[in-house]
Amino acid sequence: MRYTWLKLLIVLVVIGVSIYNLYPPQEKINLGLDLKGGMHLILRVAVEKIPEESRKDAVDRALEVLRNRIDQFGVKEPVLQKQGRNRILIQLPGITERERALKLIGQTALLEFKLVEKDPELLKRAVNGNIPPGYELKYLDDEPLLLKKEAELTGEYLVNAEVRFDQSRFGQPIVALQFNSKGARKFARITGENVGKRLAILLDGKVKSAPVIKEKIPSGQAVITGRFSLQEARDLAIVLKAGALPAPLVIEEERTVGPLLGKDSIDRGIRAIVIGSCAVAIFMVLYYLLAGLVAVFALILNICIILGALGYFGATLTLPGIAGIVLTIGMAVDANVLIYERIREELRLGKTLSASIQAGYKKAFLTIFDANLTTLIAALILFQFGTGPIRGFATTLSIGIIASMFTALFVTRIIYDALTTRGLTRLPMLTFFPRTPNFPFIRFRKLAYILSVSIIALGMFTFVKRGEKNFGIDFTGGVLQEFEFKTGVNTQKIRDALEEIGLGDSLIQNVKGTSRYIIRTYKVESGKVLKVLGTKFGKDNVILLRAESVGAMVGKDLRKKAFNAITFALIAMCLYISMRFRFKFAIAAIVALIHDVLVSIGAMSITAREFSLPVIAALLTIVGYSINDTIVVFDRIRENMRLRKKLKFAELVNVSINQTLSRTILTSVTTLLTVLSLFVFGGEVINPFAFVLLVGIIVGTYSSIFVASPIVVDWTKEK
Repeated sequence: MRYTWLKLLIVLVVIGVSIYNLYPPQEKINLGLDLKGGMHLILRVAVEKIPEESRKDAVDRALEVLRNRIDQFGVKEPVLQKQGRNRILIQLPGITERERALKLIGQTALLEFKLVEKDPELLKRAVNGNIPPGYELKYLDDEPLLLKKEAELTGEYLVNAEVRFDQSRFGQPIVALQFNSKGARKFARITGENVGKRLAILLDGKVKSAPVIKEKIPSGQAVITGRFSLQEARDLAIVLKAGALPAPLVIEEERTVGPLLGKDSIDRGIRAIVIGSCAVAIFMVLYYLLAGLVAVFALILNICIILGALGYFGATLTLPGIAGIVLTIGMAVDANVLIYERIREELRLGKTLSASIQAGYKKAFLTIFDANLTTLIAALILFQFGTGPIRGFATTLSIGIIASMFTALFVTRIIYDALTTRGLTRLPMLTFFPRTPNFPFIRFRKLAYILSVSIIALGMFTFVKRGEKNFGIDFTGGVLQEFEFKTGVNTQKIRDALEEIGLGDSLIQNVKGTSRYIIRTYKVESGKVLKVLGTKFGKDNVILLRAESVGAMVGKDLRKKAFNAITFALIAMCLYISMRFRFKFAIAAIVALIHDVLVSIGAMSITAREFSLPVIAALLTIVGYSINDTIVVFDRIRENMRLRKKLKFAELVNVSINQTLSRTILTSVTTLLTVLSLFVFGGEVINPFAFVLLVGIIVGTYSSIFVASPIVVDWTKEK
């Protein structure tokens, strides 16, 4: 009981800080486009203002530059799509600084370095209107400067731009630039050949500064000075780092829109999560009794800490973020189950409750630590190298892992210490198995291999055969249509009408303050949508305002970043498992993980469901769940390798699987209750997301028993 009051104080402080950062939730928790809506912009790329040879891919290049700018600006999970031939659709959640966002998006950010002519006579003639050929007249504040028209260096060689503070000018913000090796060589040559001359730095044709070159600068570094505020300097660094737009942008449309998922889908999703969470709580209390109540309290505190942390960091909660929370709930329950099952084992050995609790927490600690740290490493790498929905998923998962370890290992232990000190001597629990089972899992491993390979082969065959039909509008693009209704309709009524032509899962957004609705569908004729809406609501009641093709939300750059993030995460997990266990354990875990993802992808294809960004988040959730399940079994194998050295390895692995079987079933049941609720009650839009989670959890449980552990057995030679 040492430091009990200090531990209690820490818990109370964490609870207080979480509630402070969470309340009021409508102000502290930022919701993404899919849950709340936001700013809607249509930008036209003015390709007519650039040379003919540069027009071919100008819109695609502009799209990637804008994506980088918005990502660095801090807007989480925006929507950026090519619309028509030369337009870009942008939707930004939670924008409070409208003017700043518009400036950041619309600025061309063409950076140029031009030499200033020293001859005062040429400057005087230029000011009087006689500008020499090959020169241009510019102004720095009120000072006229005669510049050479041809730039000596441009921003194409820039690799970094960051805000610093000039101590010689009382801490005035400046923007420091760093060129790549080629740019550095050019900059060194320019400065070396023009010592004593002025070099003007221009952004979008406007002179920002024109310092005198005092000496050759070989480092490839430069600074832009000016009367910047800190925010202006930061925004300038963002646009420079993201790169220049290939052509100017014209804002053609700006408005506020409702959530991408539609209010109907969100209401259903919230109801499903509440039902699932209540089902988990009831199950835990019925199965673990008093211990179940403690676990439920820890789970509520866990969610409170996650939401409080999201509020503190100003993070944006989206559907992929909710996927991270669902996985966190599963891992939090799993941590409590691991502890309780260890306590049960100690009680069966005849120990007192106090001694059993102490031993249970001690023995469960390493398992919980390894499982959570493996997933946390993956989450941090996904956050570092990923973007969009991957980063949103990684954010909530990282916070959730830390919160679940704190509540399971620290908070619940304080509660049990307090209860045992006050006379608690029994901790009754129900059980699936009165004694440790002895199912011969390893004996059936070859049959399991055949089953797994067959299911994956069938799934991949179906996936290849369906081709582009596997992918939804997020990946393939589609048609954006805007309708105006004369009499009142709502999102649910429109969705019911679209269901008649197989488009019930379309994205439907209300333009706030109007009776207009934006509908994104697959590449179908707008006439079909207009016809079904006219039949449902009356032809005179529906007006089609526009219909344009839109590109994919997931561009090449986003796909590349996602692939790199997942690859690095797998490598990091492999290295950590190799360090904590053995290399063959790491390979077995990765094989099981890939197995689970492939089976889930195959199940999506076989059931003719389409892949979307939320489905990708669900697949990432499966990765986290699968590795967690496998690590728990591996940890027991490692323990038994020390305690049961006389057993043959295959028998030892089988014993380990049976010892953790109760925990495996309990964790799967509690996680499935939440996901099953989403699947049944979540509605059509959320259904593919919930389906993937459902399949993944079942397959993840299967693979930890019949794939990962058997691979280790077949890899190990019996002595």
